[in-house]
Amino acid sequence: MSNFLYIPSNFTEYNLFLIYFIICNLVAFLIINLSQVISEKKLDLEKLSAYECGFDPFGDARHTFSIKFYLVAILFIIFDLEIVFLFP
Repeated sequence: MSNFLYIPSNFTEYNLFLIYFIICNLVAFLIINLSQVISEKKLDLEKLSAYECGFDPFGDARHTFSIKFYLVAILFIIFDLEIVFLFP
């Protein structure tokens, strides 16, 4: 017997890959759900307060932005990369 691991003839490489894929998904599902169940959920005033800026949000977050903001950002990225290549 030259093979260390005996694999029945009805199992192909694809079936083994399918079993491996199912086991990996089960382990990932188990880890995610266990972390949700076991973790402590303590809500305090600091977690519920406004983030970084210090004041409560106003208006709707879904309003449209001017295209100028995106153009300035793209131009900054392009010229920033060109300046990096200027200095060896």
